Amino acid sequence: MHEQKPVIGFSCGDINGIGIELIIKVLADSRILEICTPVVFANNKVINFYRKSLPDININFSSVKDSTKINHKQVNLFNCWEEEVAITPGVMNETGGKYAILSLTTAAEALKAGKIDGLITLPIHKKNIQSAEFNFTGHTPYLKQLFGGSDVVMLMIAENMRVGLLTEHLPVKEIAQFITRDSIISKLQVIHQSLKKDFGITKPKIAVLGLNPHAGDEGLIGKEEIDIIKPSIKEAKQKDIFCFGPYSADAFFARGQHEKFDAVLAIYHDQGLIPFKSLSLGEGVNYTAGMKAVRTSPDHGTAFDIAGKGIADETSTRQALFSCIDIINNRKEFISQRNNPMRKMSSAVVANAVDERITEE
Repeated sequence: MHEQKPVIGFSCGDINGIGIELIIKVLADSRILEICTPVVFANNKVINFYRKSLPDININFSSVKDSTKINHKQVNLFNCWEEEVAITPGVMNETGGKYAILSLTTAAEALKAGKIDGLITLPIHKKNIQSAEFNFTGHTPYLKQLFGGSDVVMLMIAENMRVGLLTEHLPVKEIAQFITRDSIISKLQVIHQSLKKDFGITKPKIAVLGLNPHAGDEGLIGKEEIDIIKPSIKEAKQKDIFCFGPYSADAFFARGQHEKFDAVLAIYHDQGLIPFKSLSLGEGVNYTAGMKAVRTSPDHGTAFDIAGKGIADETSTRQALFSCIDIINNRKEFISQRNNPMRKMSSAVVANAVDERITEE
């Protein structure tokens, strides 16, 4: 970790999508340099191409080819390639995928080597990134393999909710076979630890959704809740994980129950992502929980339909940056408290005193 402000890397995403436009819009705010040192992993010509479509935005980059020469007073551009590349906004092609992965792998290696403190990944398209060298369905499985570790969770975070996924990018017909007691307990353990270490929550409370409509209606609409999910929750509780469920997904979100928990474990992609994106009001962030390094991402895709038009909304990308910095700082605080138990005790004393004062008033 860098002693002062963190160094945050940005992979550019598909060069024909909205990723570079979003980076330019977010980093054009000079106040960002007060809280971090940005490093964009892309190419001068690609950046200049999209900068021309944003005439009202003034931003300068300091080009670097050596991570030890990063300028902490400017936005840095790490040139990942030198060759001429055809940029065709809005078109999904092999070129867009090739250079998205070149940016991602260069940035991820810098993260692994400790040359940057956190990483924001801009959107890639799962179809055109596939190659003999990169055979992953997205950022999360690639980063999991690169950084190792037993498990990670795709955790969607916003001010009013956090939703983790048991299964990610799978055909719906294959979901049930991946619902096992071991996988549920593993994901709950990752979320539990992340809530403590990354979000500063001392005693996390986690909800678990059911697979079937009405959480199976006591076995009338599927047996997964009875045979797998309920026993998993019971076992997780024995491991000191404060978790409850399974809940019927439709009623759970419709009644605002997600606000009573620190996180929710959804069973499959759309079960968690549809309510999350509907309720997070465009400020959602995708976070890879359980990884040694900190990586966040905006909660949307490449948006080819508006690429190059200068109209993409940078809110989620900005929030991904803020979340990345917050998590880095929370981890530092977590480590500090573990190394200095008296500091944690004093914090608890202060918190109790405040609670008592509020009660008296």
